[in-house]
Amino acid sequence: MTTHQLPGDTTLPSSEQEIEALINLDSREHKYTVEDFFRIPDQANFKISPDGSYISYVGPYQRRRNVFVKNRSTGETIRVTEELERDIGGYTWVNNQRLIYIKDSGGDENFKLFAVDRDGSDLKDLTPFDKVRIQLIDDLPDQEDHIIIGMNKNNPMLFDPYRINIKTGELEQIAENTNPQEPLEGWMTDNDGKLRICMKTIEGINHAIMYRDAENEPFREVIRTNFKDQLVPVQFDAENSHVLYVLSNLNRDKTVLVKYDMHASRESGDVLLKNDSYDVGGLNWSRKKKKVTAANYTSWKTEFVFFDDDSKALYDKLHDLLPGKEVRIASKNKEETIFILRTFTDRSLGAFYLYDSTSNELEKIIEVSPWLSEDDLSEMKPISYESRDGLTIHGYLTLPKSYNNSPIPIIINPHGGPWVRDSWGYNPEVQLLASRGYGVLQMNYRSSTGYGKSFWEAGFKKWGKEMQNDITDGVDYLVKEGIADANRVAIYGGSYGGYATLAGICYTPDLYACAVDFVGVSNLFTFMNTIPPYCKPYLDMLHEMVGDPEIDKQHMEEASPAYHVDKIKTPLYVVQGANDPRVNIDESDQIVKSLRARNIDVPYLVKYDEGHGFANEENKFLFYKSMLGFMFKYLQD
Repeated sequence: MTTHQLPGDTTLPSSEQEIEALINLDSREHKYTVEDFFRIPDQANFKISPDGSYISYVGPYQRRRNVFVKNRSTGETIRVTEELERDIGGYTWVNNQRLIYIKDSGGDENFKLFAVDRDGSDLKDLTPFDKVRIQLIDDLPDQEDHIIIGMNKNNPMLFDPYRINIKTGELEQIAENTNPQEPLEGWMTDNDGKLRICMKTIEGINHAIMYRDAENEPFREVIRTNFKDQLVPVQFDAENSHVLYVLSNLNRDKTVLVKYDMHASRESGDVLLKNDSYDVGGLNWSRKKKKVTAANYTSWKTEFVFFDDDSKALYDKLHDLLPGKEVRIASKNKEETIFILRTFTDRSLGAFYLYDSTSNELEKIIEVSPWLSEDDLSEMKPISYESRDGLTIHGYLTLPKSYNNSPIPIIINPHGGPWVRDSWGYNPEVQLLASRGYGVLQMNYRSSTGYGKSFWEAGFKKWGKEMQNDITDGVDYLVKEGIADANRVAIYGGSYGGYATLAGICYTPDLYACAVDFVGVSNLFTFMNTIPPYCKPYLDMLHEMVGDPEIDKQHMEEASPAYHVDKIKTPLYVVQGANDPRVNIDESDQIVKSLRARNIDVPYLVKYDEGHGFANEENKFLFYKSMLGFMFKYLQD
């Protein structure tokens, strides 16, 4: 059901018959269908109540993800939500009786907060405000009826922190955020749930850590840095003092885990974890022990380093019990004795288990996707290659089971962001494409995160240029290695990956046999003008990272595919969510209009109940089936 006025030019999208025609292009029989890869699992995203008596999970009801609760003693299961238009966006237990969850409308990302009892009663919309977005700051595990959220209710550009009663909905604003020129963000509580840290953005490009010893004191500035130099508080120490665990790349290239003294404005003690090749990504904290138990970084897989013998022994035991799998603790009770475990590989969504550390009992809850066999799916292998200017580009190559060392059609799949990275694990898109005989290359081009400051900065103002070259060099690498058939290479990506798709067919028009652009940026000028209000305080930072429309006008024109549509000769399929708040539908409309003005028929799929990506199951099915048909048309022998 469409709940919005239809945005975009509604004369542009292809008809249902045209999309159906795409689907019918590939009539081959396959062991697994699109639905097998993208159906909503019957049970997933398990959590345990604080006292360990109940487990909850997300499962389908009327084709939408809803929350269910199971009594561990009786086995009775109750569906506690009834959301029919949009999936639950996320949920958690607040106390033994009550859960909270978030949901947006049609993909607009204006998430509202709801609370419901574990028996499905007393459902309450806690934030009944239009065009307001909430963010969870602290679920306050030691306070039964309250949590702390951020909300841009007073000003759409700014998020104020509120303490909210999850039974009554009563709101108490606990700090003010009134200056769009110096917005406060990144609110952080101590171990007692007191709001004591926030980050301030100054002039759009500088960050300051703001700290206070108690909630009744004003925040004061501790240290100011340029946004390229990161000092991110992640955890107060056991004493709740002025010494915090932080992730820092100050005076170094790779982010490390270290303690920082907020009174002295300096690092405190030795670096706790560093890696010469990768950024440290985060830490594990035990509320019961009040200590850091582990930290991690991601090479080709996530790797953990332990600081607590008991925690290391627990993980070693879990890996012994579940060999050959990646094992993560998905949830735990307040006493940290009962754990919900999640296993996975690159070829499986894995399973959920319940583990009782006091009795050493392991119980399998459910296999997430039992209809898929790991033996039928393809390995995701790490690779690296050298860019034309000497950088090492890391990535992942997934080859179909049918691969016989002869050149095959390859799908180049650059990630979105762009300031994130691809990681090893199960990816339904990749496995679907491999099951159809395609190899898939995912590369962490320059500006991907996790590889240090200099690699990240190497992509600044390089959209469509060196960043795109890294992608092109990946194609060349696979062709030279005899893996890719040079005449049957496609490119597909979403968000920045959609931009890279458009850039690829504009700037290297002979490289790709076909292309699929999913919610991709086409015009850097209009992209900057249509970002959500809460991103506008950071425009100056975007100008440094992407380009300033006034200072870098020529560069931005050169890097905007919308200005180079005349170079496109590659068959293109464009897909867009109409309510996308990050990449406005006009980004896709521009490309389609321009191509059709040249009498080039470009299929265009728009869904008016979606945003930045497709969430609804039926829309995913339609998209991937039509994409497969489109690719088959141009990549078949």
